[in-house]
Amino acid sequence: MATASLSIANAPEARVIPLGERGEKIAAEFLAANGYRIVFTNFKVPIGRNSKGVARSGEIDIVALDGETLCFIEVKTRRSEDFTPAIASVDVRKRIQITRTARTYRAIFNITDTASRFDVVTVLMPKHAEVSIELKKGFWSEQTLRSAVRHGRRDDIPF
Repeated sequence: MATASLSIANAPEARVIPLGERGEKIAAEFLAANGYRIVFTNFKVPIGRNSKGVARSGEIDIVALDGETLCFIEVKTRRSEDFTPAIASVDVRKRIQITRTARTYRAIFNITDTASRFDVVTVLMPKHAEVSIELKKGFWSEQTLRSAVRHGRRDDIPF
């Protein structure tokens, strides 16, 4: 699992934008600066129905190309990691939802022969301090997710 990090100044004039949106914007800028080509942001699509028959939708924060690899990227933004690391919220349930959404994305755009990967970007935005960004390439794969679900490891978090 590859990682990268960067610190940038926390712009006070941007505080009116919700934290999650700010984090996603910062993550997209970070990825672009590191050679990713942003294809889509906030891709939303219906992915099925829950046990009560209610339609469920999935979202992928950023879809990008890293060279020839199609990346589905989850962004997690926090003010602090005092209680728990931001990456801990990318649990098996969240990975299942993102993986289903990625399958739907590939089906909609008829993408069959392109390598893909699931990355996570964490953005730490403490008040009155620098922003810290970390990229975890290949945080999970469809194969490791299948294995975790098959063996009942619902809280399998590799960090």
